[in-house]
Amino acid sequence: MAHWLYKSEPSSWSWQQQKDAGEKGTEWTGVRNYLARNNMRAMKIGDKGFFYHSNDGLEIVGIVEVCALSHPDSSAKGDPKWDCVDIRAVRDMPQPVTLKDVKANPKLEKMALVTSMRLSVQPVTGEEWAEVCRMGGLDNPPV
Repeated sequence: MAHWLYKSEPSSWSWQQQKDAGEKGTEWTGVRNYLARNNMRAMKIGDKGFFYHSNDGLEIVGIVEVCALSHPDSSAKGDPKWDCVDIRAVRDMPQPVTLKDVKANPKLEKMALVTSMRLSVQPVTGEEWAEVCRMGGLDNPPV
């Protein structure tokens, strides 16, 4: 099982809106970066990810999971280059993990959130997943 991080500006799509989408989840649309798109194409049903508030908040606030594989992005107006996955909220992060906290942790110095900050859909290693979950107060994180 792979892990990911999804970045969203809360003024455009917030963690609360993601939770409100319910069990069905929602498309993760609007990604217009080839590497981020390729990350979504590599995802499997059940893969977990961090939901990160960018620009306003700068913190990991929740955990989501992939509930539909990569498919054409409905916001791409028929352009076949762009795909998306569907994700649903799994749980809140008991304590949000800030970008400042991630950057201050030597165990996370190679995390894409630190090294490729502008990438909107990022891979997260198993070690990074466990460390961020620990920092966020999750004793038994979803895997």
